[in-house]
Amino acid sequence: MDKKYFVSSSPHIYTQDSIPKIMYTVILTLVPAGIGSVYFFGLRTLWIMAIAIVSAVAAEAIVQRMMKRPVTVYDGSAILTGLLLAYNVAPSVPLWLPAVGSVFAIAVGKMVFGGLGYNPMNPALLGRAFLLASWPAHMTIFSGAVPRGGTVSGIDAITNATPLNVLKAAQDVLQHPQDFSPAQKMEASEAIGQLYDSIEDLFLGRIGGCIGETSVVLLLIGAAFLMYRRYIGWKVPFTYVGTVALLTWIFGGADGLFTGNPIFHVLSGGLILGAFYMATDMVTSPVTVGGRIYFGIGCGVITVVIRLYGGYPEGVSYSILLMNLLTPLLDRWTRPKVFGGKKKA
Repeated sequence: MDKKYFVSSSPHIYTQDSIPKIMYTVILTLVPAGIGSVYFFGLRTLWIMAIAIVSAVAAEAIVQRMMKRPVTVYDGSAILTGLLLAYNVAPSVPLWLPAVGSVFAIAVGKMVFGGLGYNPMNPALLGRAFLLASWPAHMTIFSGAVPRGGTVSGIDAITNATPLNVLKAAQDVLQHPQDFSPAQKMEASEAIGQLYDSIEDLFLGRIGGCIGETSVVLLLIGAAFLMYRRYIGWKVPFTYVGTVALLTWIFGGADGLFTGNPIFHVLSGGLILGAFYMATDMVTSPVTVGGRIYFGIGCGVITVVIRLYGGYPEGVSYSILLMNLLTPLLDRWTRPKVFGGKKKA
């Protein structure tokens, strides 16, 4: 018997993809949205992105040095965290804010748990949640690009509120008409009409919002490439977006059930950025087919609940973070049966 057999543990499938290759590919797919933010909001967004990235890389290098671990900042993961954190802040924030958020995202959201591959929650979203809880005024006041013809409505012409902010304020007026004057109710109705007529602006990015979330078309270009390379799948983002569309159509209207505008809700806020770039994070999302579908549905349900009934007009960040914590349970509950065996109860 001259044949030799090599026995080794799984995995047995070889691929040329590596962590740096995947990270830098994702970064490149986010470049179009970054270019769009510069076009819509000005060169200040470049400073925000640069400060966030440099702060994230420096924080990871310093923490790894302090912990006497190999410095791995060249793998691109810290750069991606800093870039996503920058994409989740307003163009008008103080320049120190993205630095603080990036340091928190890396030091607390990633390195405390052991570094890349061990963090239970998306570090960039955890950094954003920290900034939102600590400095809500800076994180919820937006200025910059607005739809054609000026601001989206007269409700908040000074701060250039995001479409979701305007919708929430307008629907609150219409749902509690006894508390407002006829002029305010008429203004609220006109504001909602303007919002629903601004689909093209929402798709292109001619709206107020965080610097990396406004242009849906530029985000989808990058997401399509990631799906083509199979770095992300369809299950999480499609079930996430689909759940938001369905529930906002049913419950999102001011005139009763099935009167909402699902297209508006899908194109507004950080849904596309979150669904395709952060909910699909390989470390913090489920690995099983069923787990990914339940993960996307859960993100969608929480997002809609926060948008329609919560104190904030947007719920993408918190929905993904909460579902990140359920990832181990989802993987366990949806574990496929071993071929030839029986699934445990």
